Amino acid sequence: MNTLKVKEQLKYFLLEDIGDKDLTTDSLFPDNHEKEVVVIAKEQGILAGIRMIALTYEIIDPTIKVIALKHDGEEVKKGDLLAIVKGSAKSILMGERVCLNLLQRMSGIATLTNVAKQKLNSTHTQIADTRKTTPGLRLFEKYAVTCGGGVNHRNGLYDGVMLKDNHIAFYGSITEAVAIARKSIGPMVKIEVETENKAQVEEAVACDVDIIMFDNQDPETITQSITLVPQHIVTEASGNIDLTNIVSYRQTGVDYISLGFITHSAKALDISMKG
Repeated sequence: MNTLKVKEQLKYFLLEDIGDKDLTTDSLFPDNHEKEVVVIAKEQGILAGIRMIALTYEIIDPTIKVIALKHDGEEVKKGDLLAIVKGSAKSILMGERVCLNLLQRMSGIATLTNVAKQKLNSTHTQIADTRKTTPGLRLFEKYAVTCGGGVNHRNGLYDGVMLKDNHIAFYGSITEAVAIARKSIGPMVKIEVETENKAQVEEAVACDVDIIMFDNQDPETITQSITLVPQHIVTEASGNIDLTNIVSYRQTGVDYISLGFITHSAKALDISMKG
C-alpha cells in the first residue's frame, strides 16, 4: 500500500474519532503515564493490516513503540498475540479504536477472501475483488483481499475501461462502444466488456478486446462460450457467485472470478487490545 495515501486516510479517521481531544484519557492520565498493551486475536482468521497500528501511532505520538509479532497474510488462531504497543497511556488509548477498526475490518476481508479461494480450489482461476467497497476504505479493503490470496480488479473508474450494459446500450452495440473508447484512451489502457450471451461474446472477440466478462451466466453457459475466446483474451466470471456455488465455476476455465461479497459482506475478525 502507498504509505502517503494510507497516512492521509488515517489522519481523517483519527480526526473523526478524536476531534480536538480525548475527554476520557485526558481526565484520567498524566502525560508521562507509561503503559504496555498487547493486541490479541480472539478468533481464527487471516491477518491483514498489522502495519496500521504503527502508522496510526506515528501520527498520534511518534514515541510509541510498536512490535509486530505476526505478518499480513498469516493465519492466526484464537489467543495469538499480534503486536505489543508501548508508550504513553493517553496516546495508546487515543488510537486504539481506529487501529482495531481497521485491523478487524481488513482481517475479516482477508479471511473471507481466503475462504472463497479455498472453496474454489483452483490452480488456474484467481479470485478478484470489485468496486463494491466501503467509501473511504477502498485502499485498505483491496489490500486486504491480496492478503487473503485474492487479486485486485481495477481500483476505480480511472484505471481501466469496463463497458457495461448501459454503455453498450447507449451506443447500440459492443462494436461501436469499443471503437469509440479505443479512439479516446489510446493503446496503453485495457478494455473489458461485459457479455450476457453467446452473440455478445462473439462480438467482443471480433473487436479483439482485452478482457471478456461473462456476466450473470451459469457455469454451463460459460463453459460453452469460453471456447469462442482466443487464449490472448483474458476471461472473467461475475454475478450471482457465492460460497455455495463457486466450486461449480472451477471447470469453466475462466482466468478470474470477481466477487463483490468478499468486501461488502465480510464479517470483522474479532481482535482486541489489552493492558
